[in-house]
Amino acid sequence: MTDLTLLLRHALKPGKAARSPMQRRLSEALRNAVLEGRLPAGSRLPGSRGLAQDLGIARNTVLHAYEQLSVEGYVRADRQGTVVCRLPSGHAAGRSASRLPPGPDTLGPATLSHRGAAIVPPAAWDLDQRALAPGVPALDRFPLAAWQRRVSQVSKSLRHTALGYRDPLGEPVLRAAIATYVAAARGVRCGPAQVVVTSGTQESLALCAHLFADAGDTAWIEHPGYAGARSALERGGLSLAGVPVDSDGMACDATLWQRRPPRIVYTTPSHQYPLGVVLSLSRRLALIEHARRAGAWIIEDDYDGEFRLRGDPLPAMQGLVPDAPVIYLGTFSKTLYPSLRLGFMVLPASIAQAARHALGALLCQGQVAEQEVLAAFLQEGDFTMHVRRMRRLYAERQQALRDAIGRHWPLPHALSGGDCGLHLALSLPGEADDRTVERHAHAAGLGVRALSGYSMPAAPSRNGLVIGYGNTSPRQIGLAIVKLAACVKAVPR
Repeated sequence: MTDLTLLLRHALKPGKAARSPMQRRLSEALRNAVLEGRLPAGSRLPGSRGLAQDLGIARNTVLHAYEQLSVEGYVRADRQGTVVCRLPSGHAAGRSASRLPPGPDTLGPATLSHRGAAIVPPAAWDLDQRALAPGVPALDRFPLAAWQRRVSQVSKSLRHTALGYRDPLGEPVLRAAIATYVAAARGVRCGPAQVVVTSGTQESLALCAHLFADAGDTAWIEHPGYAGARSALERGGLSLAGVPVDSDGMACDATLWQRRPPRIVYTTPSHQYPLGVVLSLSRRLALIEHARRAGAWIIEDDYDGEFRLRGDPLPAMQGLVPDAPVIYLGTFSKTLYPSLRLGFMVLPASIAQAARHALGALLCQGQVAEQEVLAAFLQEGDFTMHVRRMRRLYAERQQALRDAIGRHWPLPHALSGGDCGLHLALSLPGEADDRTVERHAHAAGLGVRALSGYSMPAAPSRNGLVIGYGNTSPRQIGLAIVKLAACVKAVPR
């Protein structure tokens, strides 16, 4: 029996973790073995049939685990089998964490910004309900009856003590429920003390700009990228640098660390917005290592990471290594409904206590009933069940969108962003200006967005459309694409 088999048998033995599916436990054990150096680069994993026999599990379980690790970038398949990939320097051995330079935790409370007096309200979120609008979930499929029952239960149990000023970081029961959920579902390393409930991603970003940077500091953002992040960081007084995005996600050039070292790096690694690509494992680990050395903070916006349509959701960047300098942001606007106006931040443990004092002056919590209802939704499995149903629904709607484009689209094109989320990005040839197409589409009652609108000002932009499918039924998608194709044909060449 090999050392690897013994290691995996120990990891898979019955216990508290046995409540997780076997394929997820096997994936996690192999992932940890790679990160800890027990499976060095170039190692060949056992054949799926042999490993399944040694562990006494189904071969499909091993195949699923190998496929998941391949998607995440830990292994690759060749003609001889499955091989462990080479990871960036500093992450290839078990003692990697001890060799990394000290992180921001050595800097103490002085790392917080001294600017906190004025908070600029975030830009209003566009709740466009038109067909093909990106970022809008299937509101008609929300389990409203179940939600209403919990609202009724919580309302009846409220006491007068709940009517006063509340903990500025959010209701303790919700913070505990969020910590449990993101640890299990997204691989985030945290406890309730690190969770801060916010009114959504815009407020989370505004808080990050005030807490973790000073006016004039440099912030890196993806280009093209989420306009809301650009707005929030600019209003926080930061100087923005656009970092190009390619097929492996945010491409941080080594020279950029020297030319314009950042204080904040904003990224959407699990499903880049708007292109939909995934930040590769190699780049994730390299970004964490560089940020440690530079004393920078990474803001990981996991806005729709739960909606991975094929395979398991990718683990969050925050949980890849211990004490990563990552501030993890989540929202319930995409998974539940936008008007709930609840999101959250997960702060690094090293800074959570120092940040609490500042947050007490910046936040004033309310929505006690909504927060308690959401906590019950998370704790009792309603949220997980809803997300699973939505994954299936969005996979069907995305396929309907692909089929409709394949049948009706009049121009050469390429699609990106297909493994996750609520939208696809479609390229357009140069003769069809995307902003002109957007104007025609909006006039026709469609909610598509011009891809060039996500670019940094005065920077080269991509020509295309961001097309949502979350809020549009398959039948409506077909009709809407016919209408959109007509809009494209009407644009003067």
